[in-house]
Amino acid sequence: MSRIPFYGLVGLLLLAGIALTLYRHLAFDVPWSPGEQRQVWEVEAQVNFIADGGPARVELALPVTQQGYRVLTENTASSGYGLSFLQEQGVRHAQWAIRKAAGAQRLYYSVQVLVDPRARATPAPPPVIESPVAWEPPYDTAAREIIDQAWRHSADPFTFAHRLVERFTDAQSENARLLLTQYDRATLLVRLLNQAGVAARQVSGLSLEDGRRRQHLTPWLEVFDGRERILVDPVTGRRGRPDNLLLWGAGSPAVLEVQGGSRSQVSFSMIRHNEPAAVAVRNQRAEDTLLNFSIHSLPLEEQSLFKTILLIPIGALVVVILRVLVGIKTSGTFMPVLIALAFIQTSLLTGVVGFLLVVAVGLVIRSYLSYLNLLLVARVSAVIITVIAIISLFSVLAYRLGLNAGLTITFFPMIILSWTIERMSILWEEEGPREVLIQGGGSLLTAVLAFLAMNNPWVRHLTFNFIGLQLILMALILTLGNYTGYRLLELRRFKPLAED
Repeated sequence: MSRIPFYGLVGLLLLAGIALTLYRHLAFDVPWSPGEQRQVWEVEAQVNFIADGGPARVELALPVTQQGYRVLTENTASSGYGLSFLQEQGVRHAQWAIRKAAGAQRLYYSVQVLVDPRARATPAPPPVIESPVAWEPPYDTAAREIIDQAWRHSADPFTFAHRLVERFTDAQSENARLLLTQYDRATLLVRLLNQAGVAARQVSGLSLEDGRRRQHLTPWLEVFDGRERILVDPVTGRRGRPDNLLLWGAGSPAVLEVQGGSRSQVSFSMIRHNEPAAVAVRNQRAEDTLLNFSIHSLPLEEQSLFKTILLIPIGALVVVILRVLVGIKTSGTFMPVLIALAFIQTSLLTGVVGFLLVVAVGLVIRSYLSYLNLLLVARVSAVIITVIAIISLFSVLAYRLGLNAGLTITFFPMIILSWTIERMSILWEEEGPREVLIQGGGSLLTAVLAFLAMNNPWVRHLTFNFIGLQLILMALILTLGNYTGYRLLELRRFKPLAED
């Protein structure tokens, strides 16, 4: 029979598992290792204005995910105001409204921003060039002369913008001083660029500095050349975006608009802190799609349940390796996996001691039940009740003696322990105590090794955050299930040949 379909299935599972795992890491920044930290900035915007006594409406442009920064969570505080979030042409606004407000008003908006080198901004269309740009005499002549001088010493829109900024840093330029009496620098530079046919707009940026208070936005120029865009500092002419610059309301003509009030202003406070990477990723506003399939979308109670369930395939892989490749005998196929799960709840030492005590006492009582000649169902039921009684008795004794760790023995799977005692008792009668020790010891060894694999922090982190690993484990188990060679413990039969 051809094995091509089998190997094709294994290869498909491997490829699908690896692809899903890599996608989760690359697209959503899920870390490979537990304990990784991510830098998060918490920025608070405070809006202050004097209300006129009638209806008031306030619109504040908001930051969006952009190059190097990803918006995690946002909150507002605005007593008595109605709040809504609006989005128009890629620009997000928070809009506060109230029917009647008088006197000093204060509104708050806070946002958590994750420093993420993989974050990319959604490309925004370039601004429409204002044409023609209207100037009043003598400003039209001064603007034309500055444009002509900068144009002759430039090669593209970016160098042209740099030359324009240089003209306004030149203290000897009378034309620049004249134009600055009419417009602020950033607005003036945008008008000059548009007059020269260069698409540009003014954007606002916030310099992130840990622990700073009452900071204000600074204007920047965003210049387009048809294929790419670049930020230009209107004061120094430096091109490129600084690492600590957070664009606020990029593409919005105004950051703050207030109707029904006066003397409005917005100031910012910020603080930097680190969060575990898993928490930061969980707070991301990523869309819930099938490709972003994760347990994190479930309620916390179900997440805790699945965090344990997803470890079972690891224990199953350990059992397959030990039974198929090594040749260890166990009492029950996957009973050691369930015992290992109990060890996770009880701790290893407490679990091993509790397992040995329950099984030993259960075997003694089961030996007595064998003299009663009961039917199988009744005998197993009696063993189950006996196991429950043994666990209850040990728990009470542990509590009376002040051994709180002994209370966790209740996590043992009682039905599985009962069947284990039943099978070991039958094995004792049919094969003798040696075989009982072999299978019992093999079961305990397998459970301990499965516990060590399942309780590893790396394993717990990977299985919970990367569902694709389940497909990889399935492929490995299928491959091991195809093995028909000698087991490691069977090689002892060839020892006399080696000695000869």
